[in-house]
Amino acid sequence: MESLMCARIKLTPVRSLCSCKNNPIHVPLLAPRRVLVSPTVVMGSPKSFNSVAASLQPVEDSATSRFDNTLPSKEVLDVWRNANAVCFDVDSTVCVDEGIDELAEFCGAGDAVAEWTARAMGGSVPFEQALAARLSLFSPSQSRVQEFLEKRPPRLSPGIEALVKKLHEKNKTVYLVSGGFRQMINPIATLLGIPLENIYANQLLFGSSGEFSGFDPNEPTSRSGGKAVAVQQIRKARGFKSLVMIGDGATDLEARKPNGADLFVCYAGVVLREPVAARADWLVFNFKDLINSLD
Repeated sequence: MESLMCARIKLTPVRSLCSCKNNPIHVPLLAPRRVLVSPTVVMGSPKSFNSVAASLQPVEDSATSRFDNTLPSKEVLDVWRNANAVCFDVDSTVCVDEGIDELAEFCGAGDAVAEWTARAMGGSVPFEQALAARLSLFSPSQSRVQEFLEKRPPRLSPGIEALVKKLHEKNKTVYLVSGGFRQMINPIATLLGIPLENIYANQLLFGSSGEFSGFDPNEPTSRSGGKAVAVQQIRKARGFKSLVMIGDGATDLEARKPNGADLFVCYAGVVLREPVAARADWLVFNFKDLINSLD
């Protein structure tokens, strides 16, 4: 989700598949708004899924030639297969959207908030400062958030449902670790069969009349370096011997540290952030790669 430069992904017109060293590649796999993306159906039919896969292929081919971590080493595979727990970023990983940008657009402040998101992801401002600034631009009320959730249900990334199911079958504990908001992530966890107590995310706060009053600063993910802290807390609380972090951004990469994640898998199926991808233990464009490697 968060880290490095990335404004909101748009469908029309589709961005060209090009990149430079400091800019992410946007992969055009999004379906029209209000359509739930599943592992087998995108935009309503298998045929459209095939066309999406075809549009993604040139990016994968190009990345394979530029990165040396698209094929996992034996050591990486061993950690992946034997991990006790897997933590997923949510925005641009589990889901194809950036949640705060989508909520802001729904509330009429999309462009202004997207500019702040790009700054936050570029690392030019502390995460907590950028979060407060973005929320202040549209101050979402409790009723407005509820309306957003009803009218714009979450859109899952292709393959995520099958991957989480496979992890559960392998008796691995799955967590969602996000700089987004619990109010928006709870429905996603429910769709994936992930217990709500396995969510580490921010919390929107409201007054007695439902008016927006800020966010909970006590959540570790509300500040810079928070995902790394959350992952360390998860590992310590449950005593996991091995833990994997999967995400698209620098804050996800930060979780790979002592007493945190043993392995960082960069998922670039929505957006490729080259500096993050280059430092990942394993770079994947399709969750099927992770599923197949578990057997």
